[in-house]
Amino acid sequence: MKTTIKPLAMLVALAAVTACSNEQVEEKDSQQSMQKETMNNINIWPALDFEVKQDAEVEAKVKVLLATMTLEQKVAQMIQPEIRDITIEDMRKYGFGSYLNGGGSFPNNNKQSTPEDWIKLAEAMYQASIDDSIDGSKIPTMWGTDAVHGHNNVIGATLFPHNIGLGAMNNPALIEKIAEITAKEVMVTGIDWVFAPTVAVARDDRWGRTYESYSEDPDIVREYSASIVKGLQGHADGDFLSDKRVISTVKHFLGDGGTEQGDDQGDNIASEQDLFDIHAQGYVGGLTAGSQSVMASFNSWHGEKIHGKKYLLTDVLKDKMGFDGFVVGDWNGHGQIKGCSNEDCPQAVNAGLDMYMVPTDAWKPLYENTIAQVKSGIIPQSRIDDAVTRILRVKFRAGLFDKPSPANREYSGKTELIGADAHREVARQAVRESLVLLKNKGNVLPLAPKQHVLVAGNGADNIGKQSGGWTVTWQGTGNNNNDFPGGTSIYDGIAEKVNAAGGKVTLNVDGEFTDKPDVAIVVFGEDPYAEGHGDRDNLDYQRGEKTDLALLEKLKAQGIPVVSVFISGRPMWVNAELNASDAFVAAWLPGSEGNGVSDVLFTLPNGEVAHDFTGKLSFSWPNDANQAVVNKGDDDYKPLLPYGFGLRYGEENTLGDDLNAELTIDANAQLKEVFFDGKMHKPWLMWLVSGDERLQPNANTHTLNSLSYRTVDRLVQEDSIQLTFLGKERAGIRLVSKSNFREDLRSAIENNAKLTFMVNVLEKPTAPIVVSMACQKAESSDDNCGAAIDVTDDLSGRLHHGWSQVSIDLACFAKKGMSFGDMVAPFELITDGKATIQLSNIIYDPQIKEVANISCQ
Repeated sequence: MKTTIKPLAMLVALAAVTACSNEQVEEKDSQQSMQKETMNNINIWPALDFEVKQDAEVEAKVKVLLATMTLEQKVAQMIQPEIRDITIEDMRKYGFGSYLNGGGSFPNNNKQSTPEDWIKLAEAMYQASIDDSIDGSKIPTMWGTDAVHGHNNVIGATLFPHNIGLGAMNNPALIEKIAEITAKEVMVTGIDWVFAPTVAVARDDRWGRTYESYSEDPDIVREYSASIVKGLQGHADGDFLSDKRVISTVKHFLGDGGTEQGDDQGDNIASEQDLFDIHAQGYVGGLTAGSQSVMASFNSWHGEKIHGKKYLLTDVLKDKMGFDGFVVGDWNGHGQIKGCSNEDCPQAVNAGLDMYMVPTDAWKPLYENTIAQVKSGIIPQSRIDDAVTRILRVKFRAGLFDKPSPANREYSGKTELIGADAHREVARQAVRESLVLLKNKGNVLPLAPKQHVLVAGNGADNIGKQSGGWTVTWQGTGNNNNDFPGGTSIYDGIAEKVNAAGGKVTLNVDGEFTDKPDVAIVVFGEDPYAEGHGDRDNLDYQRGEKTDLALLEKLKAQGIPVVSVFISGRPMWVNAELNASDAFVAAWLPGSEGNGVSDVLFTLPNGEVAHDFTGKLSFSWPNDANQAVVNKGDDDYKPLLPYGFGLRYGEENTLGDDLNAELTIDANAQLKEVFFDGKMHKPWLMWLVSGDERLQPNANTHTLNSLSYRTVDRLVQEDSIQLTFLGKERAGIRLVSKSNFREDLRSAIENNAKLTFMVNVLEKPTAPIVVSMACQKAESSDDNCGAAIDVTDDLSGRLHHGWSQVSIDLACFAKKGMSFGDMVAPFELITDGKATIQLSNIIYDPQIKEVANISCQ
């Protein structure tokens, strides 16, 4: 990445130009200015009565230490890099105030890192931070991690249901216990700080982070936020931030769950009153309980990015509400402010951001530029002192100056606590209480275990799928059951129950059997995703690909009672699937303890019910695929199933088999074939290839002989990949069908689609680079076909030009012999030479009408 450190004189001039420019904009757009004045009503916001009060001794220590610090030491406290982009020596030299591991980032870039590996890194970073031989500072650093449903980055940890499931159980006491367990498992690995709880109040279920929201009801979110904070940090009048607790973060401030059309990182246009009444209630709960940090949100409010919104970060949060902890940014969120980049953003600090999260190699120029901006007066020294005061205050409150080093703390190295049986029992209880029974025709549930049970569906024996995103990897993809030692799939729990009672259980994903079963349990639902990669246009489950519905209808046609267990991160339009099911359970994303599902589905061998359904919908269930915004209290509130719905055994079933299953969404939206936009889309997989070897990426960095791979950011976190070709042998990436069968993509060529992808060329190719496709005329033959186009000159011409779009007419490939009805690899990029290229958004797009920018030659 090319970085720029701006000279001091240039920064001064830039500040003057920016100020003039801002004045012109304000004069030009007086209407917008008037609108902002009406929004900024500080009286809406209450002064909170914090359970954690300022302590005179702590304040004195902060003041004394601050007075000894150089500007460089202060700015270093405000920089939070990521473990992939710094070394131990960087920590020793700069003394960063904190650092993080992003989702899917591990010590030594090894997904299978052991707890001992995590502790080793934590200890090394800590010792480097207090080594004053270079930077003169002995201030201990902090490690922050996204432990959002357990210590979810660590192999073998206990994984609890995601927030949407916890909301359905409506049990604040259990929530606090879950947070306390999470804190213990985090501390085993030497980590100090957790980026949780998420207190978004999701209003549009198309949002890809809906499952990170407890409820559409802000009252539940407020109560849960307080419980999570107390579980992580301890009670203000108890063991607050003791050796058994971690620092918590309420996030994301503010309004992330209310963006237009559920657009992740989009714009929230709620009134200021609604912003407080709906979206701020989690902060009322969490901050009152004592949370010590707040994470700024990616989203905008009325068009202005929150990371640069002084009114909300300073005037509201700090001055009016009285928050005295620190505000940390989200993943390069400062770089999204108008006029900013990842490397240069005084606007964020001036708005009230105390700590930049800068998880790329941009941390160094950001550090240098920030120092220069303080010296030039662009950033007031008082703002730096305030930010560092807040960071130091939290460090003193957390006892980081007095606690032993990470490897020597109370829970460090006690690996028996990672996934401990007692912890898993709590998670299993949470699974039981989170399940919501939507349909129970003829009281088919509960099931007697002493019968023949067929278990089908691709979610039945799939712990990764049932755990969702933020599970080992960021997106929750690339995992298999071996990545969850000690965990149980939903099938595991069913088999345990049935076998113990003397029944018979058959597992077959496709629902095939030899002996007709007495009942079929079909486990299906959404594949894992995280953040914007989960954004949807509508709530139609499976869209045009109705393989799960076909399975349900096949079983029903054979006269077999069908119990559906639906895995999802949000309510979805599943009317057809509901019609084809005798019973339907919303299981959300239950985590690693799938056996909690069977606890509720089955009676004891003697016929008694051990665990009834108690879960209630914390999100209203949609009536059609377009009803993405349906929340209790709406003027026109007509969901299929209302907020708070949930059957218990013996209660009257309300849903029949005649729900309207006619899809009414725009068919044209289905024409675009998206292969990769930060995640792979079904049914496609990505393979790294080098010579005769291949590897499916399951982490954010890999090296395969002549190819180095890592995820990078274009617009949002890890929405792109970087390929470094080493020139040792032929290497590249290949997108292939997951089933290894041919796919019919004739509609793409019939609709005159273009192959498009975004590219950023960082190192000029030294040998030809070709984009190719592969097809197979018949499944049983070797009659392979395909086509390739040389893109070397085009890519070479884009060197250091930043991101741009490549477009190739699919007709070019057809002319060279590509059969789109027999597609097995829709995209390959291969070279024998050296090059460094970043890629994103690989799509067959019929909506692009202009002439392709690469010829067919």
